[in-house]
Amino acid sequence: MSEDKQVTLIVTRQDDPESAPYDETFKIPYRNNMNVISALMEVRRNPVNANGEATTPVYWDMGCLEEVCGACSMIINGKPRQSCTALVDQLEQPIRLAPMSTFPVMRDLGVDRSRMFDSLKKVKAWVPIDGTYDLGPGPKMAENKRQWAYELSKCMTCGVCLEACPNVNSKSDFIGPAAISQVRLFNSHPTGAMNKNERLEALMGEGGLAECGNSQNCVQSCPKGIPLTTSIASMNRETALHSFKSFFGSDHEVE
Repeated sequence: MSEDKQVTLIVTRQDDPESAPYDETFKIPYRNNMNVISALMEVRRNPVNANGEATTPVYWDMGCLEEVCGACSMIINGKPRQSCTALVDQLEQPIRLAPMSTFPVMRDLGVDRSRMFDSLKKVKAWVPIDGTYDLGPGPKMAENKRQWAYELSKCMTCGVCLEACPNVNSKSDFIGPAAISQVRLFNSHPTGAMNKNERLEALMGEGGLAECGNSQNCVQSCPKGIPLTTSIASMNRETALHSFKSFFGSDHEVE
């Protein structure tokens, strides 16, 4: 019976950003349809480890609980994924939980994803407007373009693709596949295209496309199925064309 069944969690914990990590094991009662979040909530409700010792509740980040906000990313049984959609019945036990290693650990399973947001700022991943007043209806997008652009817009900045990418690490400034794909998204927008060249220049700079090793781990790990490698290939082509246009355009001006 489910009343007698238990779930075993081995959680990699860290008291603060400077502390050394350590593992702590918890055994909690099993319930039907549990996900990793509900298992962690059970630990929070009764913070006692498997040895019967009182401890501090495990810290993690979460928001929507329906795979939209991207906040609850962590390493689950060795793979980066969303803990809200990781069902206990589909996981091998003991379930091992650890923070993503690409980002600085704040505490326990919570990490600082500032690196990802800084990359989005670097490539200007937004559509600028002239003011807060009503500018009227904007230009329309062709239906075929809108459909694939919608797929790119599903990105929830969860950081899983950066965690899976071997080129994103503490020794690299690579902005990662998510920011590259967002350049493709915003450059395809009729209004966003006004800043197209700025975004392409950012991709051609330090930490840009040249840092991609084409491992293709990102597209395999993305929880939203975003065609990240297609975006990377598209942006390689766009930056090459932009480079040629800039070169020959400068020569023409000199003449």
